[in-house]
Amino acid sequence: MDLRGKALKLLSQREHSRTELRRKLGGTDVAREELDALLDELVERNWQSDARFAIAYVDANAARFGRYRLQNELRERGVADALIADALAQLPAEDDELSRAREVWRKKFREMPADPAERARQARFMQARGFAYDTIRKVLGGLDED
Repeated sequence: MDLRGKALKLLSQREHSRTELRRKLGGTDVAREELDALLDELVERNWQSDARFAIAYVDANAARFGRYRLQNELRERGVADALIADALAQLPAEDDELSRAREVWRKKFREMPADPAERARQARFMQARGFAYDTIRKVLGGLDED
């Protein structure tokens, strides 16, 4: 299968960022100029779009991760900050972030922490999921500010 065929196969499975495609297609036998030309063609034909990828990624992962994790994951995949901001802007307000955080916490723990060590462990888990400190504090403190 040629380079173009591989790219189209990858894009037919799911959206990819330009950086992801470059990494997946850029083997040792591929000339950089040839790969850049192919990626430019895919963008011109609207077969690849970092904006579409960012929105699809946020849609697929918003239920499991907080804003900070989504933002960092998109940056790691080479998406521009402006496109990340646009994709994250589609998320509902912070109240919904709190409800998403509560749901993530409920699925994992189900009970409030019994001691400070358990509280710290739960907080670290929520931080790793990308939720803000204030959101974590509200979840673990049981504060209902809905």
